[in-house]
Amino acid sequence: MQLSTLTTTQNMTTSSVTDTGKPVSLLGFGIMRMPKKNAVTQRIDRKTAAEMIDFAIANGVNYFDTAYIYHLGDSESFIGEALKKYPRESFNLATKLPTWLVKSERDVEKFFNRQLEKCQTDYFDFYLVHSLNNDNRKKIDKYNIYEILSRKKAEGKIKNLGFSFHDKPPVLKEIACGYDWDFAQIQLNYLDWELQDARTQYQILRDRGIHVIVMEPVRGGTLATLNPKSAAILKEAAPDKSLASWAIRYAASLPGVLTVLSGMSNLEQVKDNLNTMSPLIPFSEAEYKTVTNALAAYKKSAVIPCTACRYCMPCPMGVDIPGVFAAYNLFCTGGNKFSFSGDYDLLGNEHKAAQCVNCGKCTSHCPQSIKIPDWLGKINTFANSEE
Repeated sequence: MQLSTLTTTQNMTTSSVTDTGKPVSLLGFGIMRMPKKNAVTQRIDRKTAAEMIDFAIANGVNYFDTAYIYHLGDSESFIGEALKKYPRESFNLATKLPTWLVKSERDVEKFFNRQLEKCQTDYFDFYLVHSLNNDNRKKIDKYNIYEILSRKKAEGKIKNLGFSFHDKPPVLKEIACGYDWDFAQIQLNYLDWELQDARTQYQILRDRGIHVIVMEPVRGGTLATLNPKSAAILKEAAPDKSLASWAIRYAASLPGVLTVLSGMSNLEQVKDNLNTMSPLIPFSEAEYKTVTNALAAYKKSAVIPCTACRYCMPCPMGVDIPGVFAAYNLFCTGGNKFSFSGDYDLLGNEHKAAQCVNCGKCTSHCPQSIKIPDWLGKINTFANSEE
């Protein structure tokens, strides 16, 4: 890919935070899907990943989003190391409290202090209560999470306090209205605008005056591939633009969006996103119609709405759930059973859908509310069929 010349931070579209006034790049870097040295341990290829971070910073990106669990714990320490050579005031660092692991008030302090240490910082620009849903939200009051983190904010260790959300709009409304949040992070893209009612979620936050941070704008890469018919519609409209760029611009064009997070995995993705957002050209009415047509074509393919977030992992029986779903989704978009068999066999028999015993543990952790055991059963049947 030939990269357009990007030499100054002025090219990157920015917004600002009301409370602090510190600039925030409209493109945020999600430290969730970095290149890996080891797929099992999820250890990051630090040299390659650091080059990606350096390139992004040189071209105006200043928002970096990590979490306690990303890359099985390697994400926070990596980004802390990668950013320490830059002036602390020059970037925004965000991480998240692993809500489901909190069993006491002391745990809140323990995780927070450990995260400061791993990220090699004295404060977080954005700190999130991670993955709130109807179950996890109960811990906010049970363990005084909001009060403890509000004290951290008063001490200057948190500049902006918010949460990430995975549930239905009524639950979001209760959480948004129950506390004084600075921002909220929601899954928003042109597929989930209706599928998961991101439209209502977005409006709830706007009505409350809460800054919106967008996660999964490309839905774990799904909207960067689509299927042949839907991809052709977008390519006909803009032959020189990537499929991912449509998804990124769709989310970034919404008023009130503070930053759009992209979990970039290689330098080409960084370059493509920078070209898309430097500067942002908002969606036109014609482009909204084009996306609607592409989405209609896409919905006709039977794909699983998995974003490969890995919250379902590890599986007690060893099933590589994201890997199984990825192989099947590729078949659904391409229709090549031979290719599916090759991708599926690479997982190894011990990680295939056949190992599922329908325990249901994965389903309770899935942000997309996918009926995982049901799908694994269907894929196992498909993988062993003659078609």
